[in-house]
Amino acid sequence: MTGPTYAVLVLFVLLLLGAGFLLGRRTARTVRPSDVGTPVEHATFETLHTASLAAPPLRAGLTEESARRSARRLRSLLGTDALCLTDRDRVLVWDGEGDHHGRHVMDQVQGLLASGRDTAFHSDCDDLDCPLRWAVAVPLTVDHRVLGTLIAYAPRESAVLARAAGEVARWVCVQLELAELDRSRTQLIEAEIRALRAQISPHFIFNSLAAIASFVRTDPEQARELLLEFADFTRYSFRSHGDFTTLADELHSIDQYLALVRARFGERLAVTLQVAPEVLPVALPFLCLQPLVENAVKHGLEGAVTRSRITISALDAGSEAEVVIEDDGTGMDPERLRHILRGEGGHSTGIGLLNVDERLRQVYGDDYGLVIETGIGAGMKITVRLPKYRAGVHGS
Repeated sequence: MTGPTYAVLVLFVLLLLGAGFLLGRRTARTVRPSDVGTPVEHATFETLHTASLAAPPLRAGLTEESARRSARRLRSLLGTDALCLTDRDRVLVWDGEGDHHGRHVMDQVQGLLASGRDTAFHSDCDDLDCPLRWAVAVPLTVDHRVLGTLIAYAPRESAVLARAAGEVARWVCVQLELAELDRSRTQLIEAEIRALRAQISPHFIFNSLAAIASFVRTDPEQARELLLEFADFTRYSFRSHGDFTTLADELHSIDQYLALVRARFGERLAVTLQVAPEVLPVALPFLCLQPLVENAVKHGLEGAVTRSRITISALDAGSEAEVVIEDDGTGMDPERLRHILRGEGGHSTGIGLLNVDERLRQVYGDDYGLVIETGIGAGMKITVRLPKYRAGVHGS
């Protein structure tokens, strides 16, 4: 069989198995070309290896840089003389011979960009030495949107190349779809953090500044210390980079938050903090614990409660860190809590609990959602388990 035929067969298998998932994983044992003996095994290995090298750039989306870094690998998969990648407006990269053809590419693919259908065309090149006489263009489509095209060039018309180009283009589309999912996830996380910040900003900032102002005349040094705590807390809460932080930084921000709360409520609020030093470097989603502490303060001092105690512990639990936030306040009806965690608590009710629970599950899986024990008049205990190491999760 020819090289393009192997590419068609192997890439078809990849698509059936989920190419993005398969190529994103590392095997327990690295395979070397010398480990595959027969020509079929060698051809299969080479195709898989080349595809795995082309995948990472495409996971950044269809850009000039990703096209440049992946084009040679894609042309190798097809075994063709030249390959071109475009977006909807321009040529992103030309790899191989006859780059003068690039001047006419966008005119030749206008119909494809409009219809989303493969097209083939003969070259009208005046250069007698140019080997490129025929091309097949395939749309790169994600969610029924044509993002661009993949065009393979050859000396003559080839049904095998047409099929191979279709399969390679479909594989590229899988990578681009994964890139879109990554972007959507990032945008979702950013939106959720903006929601938490919106919850923090209004009355907490007002009440904190009011508490600080009350000390300006009676205890200027205390007012100065609280103002520094407030500045550090808001700087951390409204920082503009990083999806993740460390347990040390999150707990430090919580300590500053509680200093401001105690300045307002005085002896009405008692806080016990217990932290094992070995868990301080553990990474976790940014602003993950602060909303839980805010919830404990709110429910601990609700209604006619004259004094509340909040206990925060972060302890070593083998391969995990276990964070527990507990208050002895008014508690909550378990049925109401279930509604909140299903997103049925109303526009603003329980936004912190729901937000944190969803982000923990997105990052670590459903086994790592919030564990909440509560009842009316029984206070609330929230347990958060954090893996000490998880690929892609690291403090910034």
